[in-house]
Amino acid sequence: MSRTKVIPMPVLGRHAVNAYLLLGRHPIIVDAGTPGSGRRITEQVAAHGVDPEDVRLIVVTHGHIDHFGSAAELRRVTGAPIAAHAADLGPYRTGRVREPYLPTGPMGRLMARNPKLHEQAEPFEPDLLVHGETGLADFGVDGRIVPTPGHTAGSVSVLTDDGDLVAGDLIANSFMGLIKGRPANPPFHDDPLANLASLRAMLALKPTRLHVGHGTALDPTRADRWATMEQRNLERRAAQGRLRIRPQEPEEDLTRAAEQA
Repeated sequence: MSRTKVIPMPVLGRHAVNAYLLLGRHPIIVDAGTPGSGRRITEQVAAHGVDPEDVRLIVVTHGHIDHFGSAAELRRVTGAPIAAHAADLGPYRTGRVREPYLPTGPMGRLMARNPKLHEQAEPFEPDLLVHGETGLADFGVDGRIVPTPGHTAGSVSVLTDDGDLVAGDLIANSFMGLIKGRPANPPFHDDPLANLASLRAMLALKPTRLHVGHGTALDPTRADRWATMEQRNLERRAAQGRLRIRPQEPEEDLTRAAEQA
């Protein structure tokens, strides 16, 4: 087994929005940034000594425009297939996120007014439709895609056999990465309780580092302490009727969508 190196590739700002390059026996890209960021991503891939055409797979962690915005462009440039979860097929096929966004706090309420979050990206059809845990060995990385629903219904993370968790928006740094190393919610969650359950399930696997979509890598011990406090906060808000949750599509609808793909 060869060790997998996880390299952040900032798409916006220094760490405000990240894609990732995973270097194992062959390279994999995780997440595709905002629309029009394909060139910035491929330039960073090349800067790490990798020919973009050698990329074996593009994993999209979920159906928000800052994570799938340039997926179709990256597929054209690299020739690599796209892997994404069936439950977020709607955004991928239309190029539009499910509206409205459900903010987790003041930052989310502010960001929801940003017109760029409501743009249409180039639609795409995933080449590899994820339903459950999916191994990555055939694509050159010792690890697996793991469904981690809650942020969106089709959110996934990538866990390497070395213990690195590329977590998408399962958790973030405070203020979109401005406060490094401090765990926080990302600006939006469709279902905060389900997302927290996914986070705690991943932390139970004892990852060594959490590589996030917004900010720098997080220490799992610190993330676990934050998750305990967040559990109490969410339970209190739920009891007060102040917790907004997006209803999920019925499972049979998701299955039908996947069969039609």
